[in-house]
Amino acid sequence: MKILEICEFSAGICGVWTRVLEESKRLAEKGHEVRVFSSNAVKGCNKISKSEEHIGKITIKRFSFIKFGGESFLHWNFEKAALDFKPDVIMAHNYRHLHTTKALKIAEKLRKQGHSCKVFLVTHAPFVEGNITRDFISKSIVTIYDNLVGPKTLNKFDKILAISKWEIPYFTKMNVRKEKLTYIPNGIPDEFFKQKSGIEQNKILFLGRISPKKKIETLISSIPYILDKKIKIEIVGPPEKQYVESINALIKKLNISSRIIFSKPIYDLREKIKKIDSARLFILPSRVEGMPQSLIEAMARKKVVIGSNSIAIRDLIKDKQNGYLFEFDNPKSLAEKINMSLLSKNMNIKKNALNSVKNFKWSRIIEKIDTLIRNKK
Repeated sequence: MKILEICEFSAGICGVWTRVLEESKRLAEKGHEVRVFSSNAVKGCNKISKSEEHIGKITIKRFSFIKFGGESFLHWNFEKAALDFKPDVIMAHNYRHLHTTKALKIAEKLRKQGHSCKVFLVTHAPFVEGNITRDFISKSIVTIYDNLVGPKTLNKFDKILAISKWEIPYFTKMNVRKEKLTYIPNGIPDEFFKQKSGIEQNKILFLGRISPKKKIETLISSIPYILDKKIKIEIVGPPEKQYVESINALIKKLNISSRIIFSKPIYDLREKIKKIDSARLFILPSRVEGMPQSLIEAMARKKVVIGSNSIAIRDLIKDKQNGYLFEFDNPKSLAEKINMSLLSKNMNIKKNALNSVKNFKWSRIIEKIDTLIRNKK
């Protein structure tokens, strides 16, 4: 079958692009002809990517764009190329983006030409708990879209693939029919479950984008309350300059620079697994998450994980069963959970963490997607 994957970015560090790339490669391995269409913008910077690229069996085509606001609200014209390709299935990624509704129009035109075409929407968790990170204008736009555009378009998709269970009630409130909704999360490579365990050091690990929504200042501020005065904190990931400057100012104020290690982002899978294995604890202090991939990866490595009590994180962590939850934005609460976990062997928690994420293996996820695509109904 011909499959067209549509996403905003296909270059740079982007969680959506990570899903699209892995999904595309694995669908191509199953015999499908897969193309990816995106803008030619590079996520996270002002660079422009090349217009065409081949990765394994997949072809990526990138189109010039017009930016309407923010980093991700882009318009790019791919309609003619899509109609020429004549896909049997369109996988449109990201609810509330212009290209997803355009996918519906492309499919409608192909059907009028006598060509059957299904359209699946992969949501990517666009809902923010309490709208806490949005300004007034953004909140207004989201409210208008969810009340006017969403209810009129969502049921036109053949299926809506929620990447997190907590999203489903949001779509239900917009009168999306139950049979349209299905839960298919992002996967993690099977290597996370196969690679031998590495050597553990006396440190706590954060791994992810170093940005304001990750609330790394909560982790930093918890350090004075941690009983083990020798344990170090390693922060790994691509930095946002202004945010790192504010973090460094906090570190200097607390006089704890000797206990903090900043490390560059890791792109090699085996090295990433080694880095996770090297920590005693894995901490995700974010106030807002969609589907926290790094948390799932750490749980697959049987790490003791501690996360903030935000909706997406508590979707994965059951407190004191497969990890620990702390009150978000509360360094003392985080330190209490750190102290508790460091004083315990946590054997059951580690075992439960592993068992609770086995269904996130890409080998299992891709079977669900492939079955959905091949369904003739």
